[in-house]
Amino acid sequence: MRIIAGEYRSRTLEAPPGLATRPTSDRLRETLFNVLAPRIRGSVFLDLYAGSGAVGMEALSRGAASVVFVERAEAALKVLRANLARLGLTVGFRVQTGSVGAYLRKLKAGQAAGFDLVFLDPPYEAAEEYAATLDLLGREAEGLLAAGAFVIAEHRRKERLEDRYGSLKRTRLLEQGDAALSFYAVGMDDAASE
Repeated sequence: MRIIAGEYRSRTLEAPPGLATRPTSDRLRETLFNVLAPRIRGSVFLDLYAGSGAVGMEALSRGAASVVFVERAEAALKVLRANLARLGLTVGFRVQTGSVGAYLRKLKAGQAAGFDLVFLDPPYEAAEEYAATLDLLGREAEGLLAAGAFVIAEHRRKERLEDRYGSLKRTRLLEQGDAALSFYAVGMDDAASE
């Protein structure tokens, strides 16, 4: 695994051992960031189920203003912190330990955020996490997202996510190998998306 472009281009990253964490492939990350390129510089990025942190670190490398990494697995947190140290990153990020749902509910209570881009990649086996997190972002915690925010979910190609979760509406689906990326925009009505 490596950083694909930007300030930390070609720097290698570690992945947590075992099969519990499945890092986003370099190729899929490249596809993701090609789509996000016009929006990444200066953005506030939220990396949910962060694992090794590769997606959030790619965002920092490409000019995101800040990244919040949310992860609860100890092995993944250890690797994430080691990857941040390997890149020499000391500012521009925050690591939140614990569950994604608890973090989003806590933020909602404080009503502070304004995330421009949110990436979520729960373990494929935890299929219920997709609907739970997208529902939280599109309904209960929608105030955490900036106007015009994008939410991107990486999932199995065979697993179909809903087209809408509250204020989130899917605008694009990219499939690559066994994986897919569903892009959701905030606050799009049906007329604006046609």
